[in-house]
This record gives sequence, structure tokens and C-alpha cells, in this order.
Amino acid sequence: MGETKVQEQLGAADVRTWIGAATLVDPAVPMRRGSLMIAETRIRGMLKWWRSVLAFGLGNPVLYLMSVGIGIGSLVNKHMGANGLDHVPYLTFLAPALLVTAAIQGAMDEVTFPTLQGFNWDRSFYSMNATAISPRQIVNGVMLAALARCIVQVALYEAALIAFGAISISSVPALTIGAIFAGFSFASVMFALSARIKDDDGVFAIVGRFIITPMFMFSGTYYPLASLPIYLQWIGWISPVWHATQIGRALSYGMPISPEMFLLHIGFLSVLAVVGMSLTYPPFKKRLAN
Repeated sequence: MGETKVQEQLGAADVRTWIGAATLVDPAVPMRRGSLMIAETRIRGMLKWWRSVLAFGLGNPVLYLMSVGIGIGSLVNKHMGANGLDHVPYLTFLAPALLVTAAIQGAMDEVTFPTLQGFNWDRSFYSMNATAISPRQIVNGVMLAALARCIVQVALYEAALIAFGAISISSVPALTIGAIFAGFSFASVMFALSARIKDDDGVFAIVGRFIITPMFMFSGTYYPLASLPIYLQWIGWISPVWHATQIGRALSYGMPISPEMFLLHIGFLSVLAVVGMSLTYPPFKKRLAN
């Protein structure tokens, strides 16, 4: 009866070549665009909280810049005078580090608890993998969404910095590149860690207190790294915050830096990103195979 109905609607000639659902839902589409589909799904989820993202994205930098710019910054500028840090206003010196930190925080937020959610809480990664989407595409899609959040975070912070006169509009592209580079590099490492965690048990709180905070405090954020005691400088040497901040300062206001050091900073962040992503794919493949 069903075949007769199909013949009436499509005609006898069409029935011979009709292959059913494969033409209605092409499995090649998610195989080609799986990463973009995952990214779209996660970005749509973020849009539900756009008011919170906007409030924190603008509120935090405005409050921070008011305290630092009006308080500490004015004291530093008054004390240092024309020979200030790198011969620029204190907020201009500070801006690249603030942007890098904002980028890292924004990207990290999208690869930590959301990864636990995908594996443990709503198990959405398993439903994604039940389609033609591969574990590798899921990883890439999550990272693309994290970069989108990172870009929004940096853009909001830059708007506040421009309003406070800390940076010029012409320096925005260079600062954005350096900050996004740092966000991707550190987020890839955190992604690899998150993919291996079965239960939170306060792991991310420990990371925040004993890795993120020292990395921000001792990475040449508020003052040149060389002014720290030698036994603390190593924190900056292995910190993506310091490497990306140095790139941002060199590109935005022309901080003196040798070509070798500039390449070292880029190389460090590149290696961190490659290693982090390389360590993320295997646990995703293993866990989704079970």
C-alpha cells in the first residue's frame, strides 16, 4: 500500500532511483561541517545568557579600570613621570596583560565545566557522537565556540580600555591577536585536563587559586618581570600571560624587544596550543567509544 502511494506521488520512473532517507538527511553534511554545527549549538546556548555575559564583560573591566586607573595608575604616573614604565602611561602598559587575562578566562570558561556537562551531566557529547559527527569534530567545535566567547570578552574589555584612554583604536588589532592567541593556548591545555576529569571534586577551584592567580600576579602584569626576584621570575617564563603580554606590548605601543625574544614568545604559545589540542583528542575518542 505504501509503495503504491509512493508510485502515485513520484511516478514509477522515480521509484526506481529513490533511496529514501539518505536523500532527505544527507550524512555527508555533518561529516563535512560537524565542527561548525557543534560550535553553532554551543554559541546558541551562550546567547541565552547574553545579558550576564555583557554585564560581566563590561562591569568587571570598568570597575577594575576605575580602581587601577584612578588609584594606582595615577600614583605610578605621578611617581615615574615621563620616564614611566616603557615611557607610556601606566594603563597603556597594563592594558595588554588585562586583555590577555580576559581572553584566557573567557576561553577557559567554555572548556572546563561545559566539558564535564557534555560527558557527565547531560551526556550531550554521546548523543552528538551517535550521529556522523566524530569526537575530533566535537573537540574542534567546542574550541571554536570557546574562541567566539574569547573574542567577545576581549572586545568588551577593549571598549572599556578605549573609553578610559588606555589604548588607541589603532592598537586594537595587535592587542586582539595577542590576547586571542593566549586564550587559545591556555584553553587547549585546560581542555585536555577537563577531558580527563570524571568528577569535579574542586579541581577547577584549585587551578584557579594556585595556577591562574599566581600566573596573573607574577607574569609582568603590573610591573616588568625583571623587577621580580629571580626565584619568582620562572613563573612568568612558563606563563602564557607573560608571553602574550610581551607580544601585545611590542605590537601595540612599540615596547623594545629583540626579534629572537619575539619569536620565542610566539613559539611558546604555538607549542602550548599544539600540545594542548594533541592531548585533548585521545581522551575524547576513548570516552566516547564506551
